[in-house]
Parts: sequence; C-alpha cells; structure tokens
Amino acid sequence: MSLESDIAILRQVRLFDELETDQLRLLAFGAEHRTLRAGEFVFRENARADAGFVVAKGEVALIRGRGEDAKVLSRHGAGALLGELCLITETTRPTSARTETDCELIRISRSLFRRMLEEYPEFAVSLHQRIRDELEAMLADIESLEGRFS
Repeated sequence: MSLESDIAILRQVRLFDELETDQLRLLAFGAEHRTLRAGEFVFRENARADAGFVVAKGEVALIRGRGEDAKVLSRHGAGALLGELCLITETTRPTSARTETDCELIRISRSLFRRMLEEYPEFAVSLHQRIRDELEAMLADIESLEGRFS
C-alpha cells in the first residue's frame, strides 16, 4: 500500500476525520502494515492491548469466547478502527479479532497515537470532546433501559 492510499483509508476512520492531510500523513508514516490470511487472529481476547488496527482491506470479526462457546459479536470492513480504547489507556482486549477474508491492516501503536496528541493539542481537545459525547450517549442508553428492568 502507498502512503497516499493509507491516508485515504485513515481519513475514513471517524476518530481521525478531523485531522488535516499532513497530520494523517504523519500517522500513516509511523504506522505498521500487517497482511493476514482468512482465519488468522489479529489479536486475542484478554491479551494486553498496545495498538489499534485499521482495516484497510478485507473483513474482520470481533469474537467473544473460544471454541464452541465463541460468538461473533460484529463484523468490520475497510475504514474500521479496532481496539481504539487501547490507544488512550492501558487495557486488555475484551474480544478476539479474527480475519474473515484475507486482510490488510494498519497497526497504530499507543506510543504513535500519544505522539499525535502531544504534537497536535487541538486533536487532543477534539478527542476529549468526542469521548465525553459518547459517554453521555451511552449513559442515556443505559438510563432508557432502566425502566425495562424495574
């Protein structure tokens, strides 16, 4: 993949949609590429998480459990960011990610993401606002369910 095609894929990611082209170029330049065949794991449930993955090509399933107990929770294609929480905090993987097709992925390490936040404080402010908005929306969803279980 070329740097320009990486920038085009990163531009599709909601978390990065406010970044300028030069900022996306820095992110793309510092990222790593991974090519996986169908059926391979990108990461495993409960593993230490130190990077997010952008799907550049193919489809990835998020799975909880193992063996016969494994359940596919969702499927994600090009432009999806997997594991975004680990970009801002140390955590473990709540799910496994398995390729459903041959895939090309862009790996963004936590250290690269932190460098972006340090070099572009306006991005950090925007990210903070987005996290706050999403938390408020989740709380509203939880409150709306409260009546069903009372």
